Amino acid sequence: MGSEKALGVGQEILKKGAKVYFVGIKGTGMCALAELMYNRGMLVSGSDREEVFYTDDILKELGIPFYESFKTEHVGKGEDTPDMVVHSAAYSSEENPEIAEANRRGIPVCKYTDALGAYSAGFDSAGITGVHGKTTTTAIVGALLRGAGVPAQVLVGSAVNGFGGRCTLNLGDKYFVAETCEYRRHFLSFHPRRIILTSVESDHQDYYPRYEDIRDAFIEYGRLLPPGGELIYCADDPGASEVAAFVKKEKPEIKLVPYGFSAQGDYRIESYQVINERVVMALDGFPGELKIRIPGRHTALNTAAAIALCSLLVKQEFGNEDDSGWNEERREGVRKALEEFSGSKRRSEILGEAGGILFMDDYGHHPTAVKTTLQGLKEFYPRRRLVISFMSHTFTRTATLFDEFASCFNEADLILLHKIYASAREVYKGGVTGRTLFEKTKENYGERVLYAEEVDDGFELMKGILKSGDLFITMGAGDNWRLGKKLFEFFYKSEFIKNEFNNNQGRSL
Repeated sequence: MGSEKALGVGQEILKKGAKVYFVGIKGTGMCALAELMYNRGMLVSGSDREEVFYTDDILKELGIPFYESFKTEHVGKGEDTPDMVVHSAAYSSEENPEIAEANRRGIPVCKYTDALGAYSAGFDSAGITGVHGKTTTTAIVGALLRGAGVPAQVLVGSAVNGFGGRCTLNLGDKYFVAETCEYRRHFLSFHPRRIILTSVESDHQDYYPRYEDIRDAFIEYGRLLPPGGELIYCADDPGASEVAAFVKKEKPEIKLVPYGFSAQGDYRIESYQVINERVVMALDGFPGELKIRIPGRHTALNTAAAIALCSLLVKQEFGNEDDSGWNEERREGVRKALEEFSGSKRRSEILGEAGGILFMDDYGHHPTAVKTTLQGLKEFYPRRRLVISFMSHTFTRTATLFDEFASCFNEADLILLHKIYASAREVYKGGVTGRTLFEKTKENYGERVLYAEEVDDGFELMKGILKSGDLFITMGAGDNWRLGKKLFEFFYKSEFIKNEFNNNQGRSL
């Protein structure tokens, strides 16, 4: 079902009491949308594989029933017939018997992105997008809206610590804020009244071979804004600024809201410091200091974007034409929420400290994201040796941005590279491999660069290299996060045994 048809069907179906069946319900986005619909009084159920995910606990806690197999008889009949079947992009009618059965019986079927779009049409919705930063920005927006008391629902593309380890936050049902994805133009199903645009540059080269291709997709998304809609964009990012200019020229009735260090207006970052492992910043139009514990100038930009959207919704909810809607109680609620914000899963996520080594994990898989994240970490932890394990994701991205990948590790003291993590969505026949990336990176950084083809091969290597005072971070969209987890557990256990030995020695004396 296309997005326009899904919207029409969705507006009729997605109401209290509607029966919605999710195929692939354990997926991060699918589980999050199922939870939102469940909270609005819809009768939600679904199916997935038997493999256990973190979302199993969420579904069980909510009491949402789900099968751990795919069978035609799971699609209810009679009074139990679903009003709509929503499926993950991982499944299709060609190979999934439940989707095929729903199609055979004429039950409306749509993809997750189309269902999300239909859901968004029922609210005053804001979409947060960009090549970098959209997950963290969406999570910060949710924290700030809670601090300001705005009745909104929030959907993030990753689990958020402050949301109880979930991807959703339910503060009310007037506004809807969601992370929206540019890949394959998925965000064009969404119905935004406002958009945050964090960054635009070449990415997803399997679908957008040229920069102009991905830029035009973001322009197309901007065109969805209604008259009077607001495009909040990063003035420091050339691609975002270019897209904003294009959209404004085509739709002069929309409002541009710039943010960043070079922006004009309320959301210009007028000061930025790092003090006691905190970003301390100030905006032109928001009184007082803002503190956040997530490293980097890119975090300051994400925060400015979140403040901008929060301010627009505060004015919409509490103010009027001549009143911003802010009062000191709401401002203080936002400041407090910001300083308490501890990030989301795989976004500079701290795994723990063991043996004096700080272990972190981050999803950054684009050269720009790697570079800015490492800069932020070095600024936050200047006395620590910065050791990174990086696994590049997709052959097409690595080949297209080969030189950028080989030169994005300036702040790292030691770099461990691995094979390229392949994607099921591409067929690559070129010559770029993890080994060729290693050789090129070695030209730039010499003996600071090491190589372990398989992730597990890096364990013995790093076990002998890491020492107290280091910061070890795994980065990428591959599975090298397993290395960080394994090393942390090893050093934690070693530290425990050492402490037990010392304690026993003390008692024997």
